[in-house]
Amino acid sequence: QSHPEFESSPTPAARPRVRCRELLAMGGASSYYSILSITAFLIAIWLASKLSRMIGISSIVLEITVGLLLSPQVFKFLPTEYSVCYHDTVIDCKTYHDKLLIAELGTSHCDLQAYLDAGKYGIWQDAFFKTETVTLHDHFYNMSDGGDGQLTGDHHRRLTAEDALDMWSAGTRRLSGGGAEGKSDYASYEACLEKKCKLELANKCATTPNIMTLIGHTGVAMMIFESGMHFDFEQAKTVGGKACAVAVLGTLLPLIAGTGVIMAFGFDFINGFAAGTSLAPTSVGIALRLLHEAKALQTYFGQTIITAAFVDDILSLILYNILFSLQGGMTFMTFLPLILGIIFMMVAAGAGASVCPKLIAWMLSKVKDKKANSKLSTHHELLFVCMVATLILYAQITHLCGTHLWGCFIAGMSFAMWKDA
Repeated sequence: QSHPEFESSPTPAARPRVRCRELLAMGGASSYYSILSITAFLIAIWLASKLSRMIGISSIVLEITVGLLLSPQVFKFLPTEYSVCYHDTVIDCKTYHDKLLIAELGTSHCDLQAYLDAGKYGIWQDAFFKTETVTLHDHFYNMSDGGDGQLTGDHHRRLTAEDALDMWSAGTRRLSGGGAEGKSDYASYEACLEKKCKLELANKCATTPNIMTLIGHTGVAMMIFESGMHFDFEQAKTVGGKACAVAVLGTLLPLIAGTGVIMAFGFDFINGFAAGTSLAPTSVGIALRLLHEAKALQTYFGQTIITAAFVDDILSLILYNILFSLQGGMTFMTFLPLILGIIFMMVAAGAGASVCPKLIAWMLSKVKDKKANSKLSTHHELLFVCMVATLILYAQITHLCGTHLWGCFIAGMSFAMWKDA
């Protein structure tokens, strides 16, 4: 009763509120309501799926609609802690503090000297730094008024700002190599800091997403792995040529259209090419889901669509590499990981059709099935362990070459010829 809340509530009218607080706190800190909201969210998605099937439309439509309505951006049904990236909650790229962290990384992100030389730094009132001298990363800048109100500067080498570098760069998988030294592509130095901050934030949220997004990514990977097990090698020989033609058209047409539209609005070729490249990839996950629902995955056109979708993704990754190399110089090393990934997929797919069935049969023959009459036998358990191990191994290899989803599909193909899988 020594708690301030009791001492500050002497009136009878205030006492019931205190008692209510006592009752609510009796259970102590609890995650019950978080559990309840997540459970209700998943039930709502499940009911949307069932309703979709009853009215004869794809479940994707209502599932996405329900997910959006219950999201933190609309009705805020899901707790923000589980549905919003943590970095989004602690980093605000419009604040001086977070822009300063980018500035301290030096020329790898925004080259202050380049903006000074280009006259894009701003006059004293609009300048990002309100001092005549500043030290960023390994440079010391001495900025002085150049007569016309524009700041100019000279720089000399200095020690590295390890604190900012560690905070922003550790564990971040960058989309492109090279720095920004000598570049002044943005309207001002401060605009550059804000854009680069947002890029770093997007990279961090892509590598460490919130738990609901992570579950979704896991589900897509497992769905693609399962779809690989439905791959028909015989039909693939028939649909291969047509699927490649569909993939080429599905990559080039969005690229050309996107580039043309953006350039028509007055932007340069690089921006147009970036927009076209973003439209080129195929949504393999949605294609697989629709084919699963229609029970058409193993049909002629189903195999054509899936084969074309994966070829389309390979072509799209080539476009991404070209896009990132346009400003940094295109070399053989730019495409080496992609080339190695394609070679690996071809070898692994060939092994899935010929070597893997024999290897699985030999492995199971060496293990005595102690539960042969049960629904889940020893051989089934061993086969499941092999499937998980293959999935992780192949996904890791292709992740280093471009995307782990390639590996998920190829791992599934490795068991396509084994009916018990």
